[in-house]
Amino acid sequence: MKQIRNFTIFCLVGLLSFSCISNKKLIYLQEQDADKMVATSGDLKVHKYEDYKLQLNDVLDVNIRTTSPELNLLFNDSDASSSSNAMRGGLADGGDVYFMTGYTIDDEGYIELPVIGNLKVVGLTVEEAKTIVEEEVIQYVNSASDYFVRVRLGGMRYSALGEFNNPGKYTILQNRVTIFEAIANAGEMTTVANRHKVTLIRQYPEGSKVYKMNLLDERIMESDLYFLRPNDLIYVEPMKVRELGTGATFVQTFQLLVTTLTLGVLIYNATNNN
Repeated sequence: MKQIRNFTIFCLVGLLSFSCISNKKLIYLQEQDADKMVATSGDLKVHKYEDYKLQLNDVLDVNIRTTSPELNLLFNDSDASSSSNAMRGGLADGGDVYFMTGYTIDDEGYIELPVIGNLKVVGLTVEEAKTIVEEEVIQYVNSASDYFVRVRLGGMRYSALGEFNNPGKYTILQNRVTIFEAIANAGEMTTVANRHKVTLIRQYPEGSKVYKMNLLDERIMESDLYFLRPNDLIYVEPMKVRELGTGATFVQTFQLLVTTLTLGVLIYNATNNN
């Protein structure tokens, strides 16, 4: 019994010592020793980014303004207040705000604009799509100074599956989104996420392609996978520790070990007493 008691005390002391985190590791902007390094600078990582080619089911935000209030109502098919209300409602509901206010590229590669009609934009860049819209609008005004056209992607859509704290489908209202911004938006990865073997499924006009990424390597910033593209899917599988059933952290593993050893000692003593 004395040995069991000593062993239990030893385990409790060890558990407390490993589970306590000092405030010095949590509090920002502390006074530190003057000889300690404040910050370091790494090498500049040159990004690889190619202009995105529009694909089927992409949503475009097309805004046309002219010097004629009547034309503005016709081109935009709604007034500014209703569009603003739709966007606010979409944000409040956590939905896709541009699905109702934007123009979806159909299965034939066209968008349908009020007054102008169908325009084929699949396979074009956003700037090229803007150019063909301008070529149509100029036919309804007197000069190039009488109109303004803005075309942009209606947010960056992607899916996050697997070992995320908040997996799901997301839309970020930015033109460019990095892989780490997408991960942060999905609530970060779980403790047992396998960060050196992340799967990314990317859509192309002719099909889908699977990529593997190592997010522990800083060279990912030089990869053409560093920036997401619309409709990307990120899947993160668990580490082997999940399959083994051990703890995700040292403290959890230690607790499991203590429980197992204690149970073993109790069974051993009960067997010997009988």
